[in-house]
Amino acid sequence: MHGYSGDKDDYLKRLRRIEGQIRGLQRMVEEDKYCIDILTQVSAATKALQAVSLGLVDQHLHHCVAEAVAEGGQIADDKVREASAAIARLVRS
Repeated sequence: MHGYSGDKDDYLKRLRRIEGQIRGLQRMVEEDKYCIDILTQVSAATKALQAVSLGLVDQHLHHCVAEAVAEGGQIADDKVREASAAIARLVRS
């Protein structure tokens, strides 16, 4: 079971809302809306995705990584390295 499983419905709701935002962006471009208005909506969608990402990272650290660290050994090292790499990718994006 993954760390986010308890909040899966909340994540799905948020992602569906973001999906709606993206569809709205497509409509804005199709309708030749003002570029600044489109950029404002892109920023909102980006922030929403970042919030989902941060929630998933937090739950991964508290569940998957903490569990691996409790077990110790190579699996713990691998989980910490994996989490660090995921965080680095998020920071670069």
